[in-house]
Amino acid sequence: MNNSWIVKNGLVIDTEPQPVVLGEVDVLVTAGRIAAVGPDLGAEGIEVIDATGMIVLPGFVDSHRHTWQAAIRAVAPDTTLGDYVAHVLGELAPRLTPDDVHAGIAAGVRECLHGGITTLLDWSHVQFTPEHTDAAVDALTASGVRAVFGFCHGGADKSLMAPEGRRIREALSGDLVSMAVAAFGPEFGDLERAAGEWRLAKELDVSVSVHMGGHGVESAGRGLDFLDAHGFLGGPRTTYIHANHYTDEHLQRIADSGGSVSVSPFSEMALAIGYPVTGRARAAGVPASLSADAVTSGPGDMFAMMRAVHALERGRADAAGLGFTTRDALRMATIEGAEVVGLAEVTGSLRVGKQADLQLLRASSPSMAGAQDLIGAVVLNADTSAVDTVLVAGRVLKRDGVLVAG
Repeated sequence: MNNSWIVKNGLVIDTEPQPVVLGEVDVLVTAGRIAAVGPDLGAEGIEVIDATGMIVLPGFVDSHRHTWQAAIRAVAPDTTLGDYVAHVLGELAPRLTPDDVHAGIAAGVRECLHGGITTLLDWSHVQFTPEHTDAAVDALTASGVRAVFGFCHGGADKSLMAPEGRRIREALSGDLVSMAVAAFGPEFGDLERAAGEWRLAKELDVSVSVHMGGHGVESAGRGLDFLDAHGFLGGPRTTYIHANHYTDEHLQRIADSGGSVSVSPFSEMALAIGYPVTGRARAAGVPASLSADAVTSGPGDMFAMMRAVHALERGRADAAGLGFTTRDALRMATIEGAEVVGLAEVTGSLRVGKQADLQLLRASSPSMAGAQDLIGAVVLNADTSAVDTVLVAGRVLKRDGVLVAG
């Protein structure tokens, strides 16, 4: 399939080092990579994507998504975290067959691509058997999306976690799908298992993504102390999900260790996990990203996440969030998200040499017409209906508003 194009006549937004409107310039894609960005680029023999009336920008990055839950969308719309864990993870997840997992992830990835999300970390906690794991990996690799597969061994035999992790790490040697350890502990699960998860990540030289900091200040502090005592604070690279209860001192420790956070504004508020840590984390120098988390309890598109994080940060009771802008929200959804999932050298911006993960938004849609600030309009006014075209590694996966592959 063709992965060399020249995107012409669009209004281009880049995101690195900060979001900026470049104006009407061309984007040249050669062999799946961004070859040039500038006015009136020549590219003899390269097929043209006409972006007239469209905004061209990098694809979104979702740093934490339980993608399989697309199969049970909106099953828990008005619940708490405890009830979600009991019902969705305790009752529904164990009933899913490998085929169910494959179908859910395939549907969830299509939802991502439809909405301009070209990269996701699939936090896959339905790995009850090797067959479940293989089904999840197959659904991701067949879709064409760029993904980090968050391996979370859920089988009864804990001794299989390491060999299964090694097997998957060896299998994921392609360009589009890589691996992270999606760790249960130390705030979920037992501490012995948690230590095993971090040791596995170190052995495999992959990052860790973990739900930590969302269960009160004391629990958050104990978790960091556990990592520090075992030599895990500072390696492997760790992303803390729902990090809302960390103190400023905790966040400084995370920053000093090279850690990052994943903010899920809808689920954190709806499930009473706590007020999003967005501004405090970024002020401490901790890279912060956005995630949909679970469509069982909230929306799955990045436009909703950007609007939510923008409103919640600016609406902090102490007024400390008024410096947070739509440009900050877009950065979290693109290059900062890519940094969090370990792919900042690959995607998240239009830097020459990066993979061509792009989206084209219709600027003439009713919700976007007349926009004076393009970045503000992308964050506050656009929705998935504006996404006309999506490319991953130069491969067109959505065109004219219709998914064409995956």
